[in-house]
Amino acid sequence: MSQRLRNFLLLFFKKEALAFLALSACSSPPAFTGSIDPVAFFTGHVTSWGVEEDRGGAPTGIVTTDCTGTQTGPGAIRMVQVLRVGAAAPQTRIWSLRALGGGRYEARANDMAGTTIGTASGRAFHWQWVLETRPGDPLTNVTMSQWFYQLDDGSVMIRTVVTKLSLRLIEVSEVFHKDRVAPPHL
Repeated sequence: MSQRLRNFLLLFFKKEALAFLALSACSSPPAFTGSIDPVAFFTGHVTSWGVEEDRGGAPTGIVTTDCTGTQTGPGAIRMVQVLRVGAAAPQTRIWSLRALGGGRYEARANDMAGTTIGTASGRAFHWQWVLETRPGDPLTNVTMSQWFYQLDDGSVMIRTVVTKLSLRLIEVSEVFHKDRVAPPHL
């Protein structure tokens, strides 16, 4: 990543933090009550915007997603997620997600090895799964550990740590907004 983009991202996030603090002093958003429900949140149209970082925490790219979740049964959805990382070609991930009860959820995706079970507790949800970077070649698989946090305004922040053999490769921080438009691409 160029120094110019790195400087822009650092300045952008400093300005965003100051704006957030100024606005939060003026008003308070409605308080979120209950537990995070990934099936309910991802049903319908959801977009995200975030930053990919290297092992040292330096920003390396912008990440955006456009998701459409369609109910397939009680407590279950099929979600089509179009993922863009930097200037790379978009990737499409197709999820099947269903509630198991007791704050537990099961998911599968077209580029996931097997299934995953995630657990919700209050505002937080966590799961860990294996991404097949090259299907059929398990030596290239990486582990995705994702924490979801429900925010007061109804959006969800997701922090993803990507590892290989316990070595941290990249991290991604994204904010997902339901039925809203993500900030423009840079």
